[in-house]
Parts: sequence; structure tokens; C-alpha cells
Amino acid sequence: MLDYPALAALAEVIRRGSFDAAAAALGVTPSAISQRIRVLEDRLGRVLIDRGPPLRSTPEGLRLAAHLDQVRLLESGLAEAPAERPVLRLAVNADSLATWVMPALAAAPGLVDLIIDDQDHALGWLRGGIVVAAITSDGRPVPGCDSLRLGAMRYRATASPDFVSQHFGHGVTPEGLAKAPSLSFNSKDALQNRWAQELTGQRPTLPMHRIPVSQAFADAARLGLGWGMNPELLVRCDLAEGRLVDLAPDLPLDVPLFWQFSRMTGAMLAPLTNAIRKAARAALLP
Repeated sequence: MLDYPALAALAEVIRRGSFDAAAAALGVTPSAISQRIRVLEDRLGRVLIDRGPPLRSTPEGLRLAAHLDQVRLLESGLAEAPAERPVLRLAVNADSLATWVMPALAAAPGLVDLIIDDQDHALGWLRGGIVVAAITSDGRPVPGCDSLRLGAMRYRATASPDFVSQHFGHGVTPEGLAKAPSLSFNSKDALQNRWAQELTGQRPTLPMHRIPVSQAFADAARLGLGWGMNPELLVRCDLAEGRLVDLAPDLPLDVPLFWQFSRMTGAMLAPLTNAIRKAARAALLP
């Protein structure tokens, strides 16, 4: 049997980032928080908090905190007036967050704790039990989860007019792609490579800038820093007004998106699921 007061201390430390903040949230002293977590670590024989600096959770600590969050979510569905709002940890890709999903999060039946990850990799958080739901590009259901198709997000290969004149004046070629700076969100971002391969039939090695923020990524394209795959939802006005150029209008890249969620907590997540589906219908391609 797990010690739930100790789990609560662990969850607050992870969520708030310090023993002092966790103590204030729970109305106890920092030493009491430290003692609870130490006893839990001794009992389990595992380190749950890396004291740092910086302080951070170990994978085992994060899984235990997620377990407590799911228990509280289930309990909230049984009580008419829950004593505390449950925490919903969700995995969402940055481009969805920047374009269409944020209004739907208002329907969440609790406090939202977002993990931002690439849509091709979000399922790992769901498989590990860290999140209760995820937006992902893989529709194959994780065991114990349901999967709902949301639609497809369309991406356009975009760059500023000056950048196109400088690097692709005679069209987009494998040689040009091997020299022109590209934009990449992070090491998991494969969209630029996928598009370049579809266009050329080759696998050019792309020089790249790393810009891990959706809006800044689009800004970098506008400013001529490089070319990149931007969501059409984010740059539609830029294309219409000439601030960006579509490198290949006949070759968009459509990425399917799915909402996968834990079947065990599905009833409690229903308001959020409905809001996610409604927002997706309004924004995404069928």
C-alpha cells in the first residue's frame, strides 16, 4: 500500500519545483516534505527526486506522481464536490498548442499540466503512464487507451521572398537544399527532411537552425533565417500578404492527428475530449 500523503508531497515538489513551495501548498514545513519523500524512497529502494541543483524528478518519481494524479481524477468523478481539483497531465505538440487546441483546454476537469513533445513521440508519455491523454500522429491505440482521429494538420514549406531569391532562385533543388539553412524545432523534428525527400526523391543533409518555439519558428522564416515547415494555420496570412513564399504550393505535408486517452479515466475526460474534437473539426483538415 502506497503512502498517499508522501505521494502528495512528491507530486507537489515535482509540480512546484522546490521543497519550500511544496510545503507552503500542503501547509507543512519543508523538513516534513523532505522526510516524507525520504521515507518513500527508502521504502521503494529508489531515488524519486534528484536534489540537484537543479531539483528535478527521476522517471520513477514522475510515474508515481502521475499515479496519484490519476487516482485523484478517478476520485473526482465519484464525489459531488471534490476536496481538491485533480491534475491532468497531457502530452500536446507545440504546433497544435500554438494554433487550435488552447481554447479546448478550458473544458479540462481539473488543473492542466502540459508536456510539450513532437506528435511523432507523444505516445511514449502515454505508454509510460505519465500522461492520461495525448495528441499524437500515431492512431494505433496504446494498450488501455482509446484513439480518436482528429483530422490532419497541413504544413507548408515556407521562406521569405529574399531568402528564396538568394537560395532557390532557379527552383528548389537537392543542391540548393544542401546549402540553404533550414529551420528545425528540435532533434525529433523530421518534417523538413520528410518534405525534402518527397520533393527530390533524395535524402539531402540539411544545414539547420534549432528553434524550439512555434511562433519564433515562424518568425525566423519571415526574417529570412531559413526555410521550414510551418503549419498553414499559423502562416496563412503571411502567405496571402507576401511575407512568406510557399516553396512548392502543390506539395503540402499533411500530418494526421489523433487524441489518445486512458480508457480508465475516459468518463472523467469526456468534457475535454468533446472540446478537443470540436476544436479539431473547426481547424484541421478532415
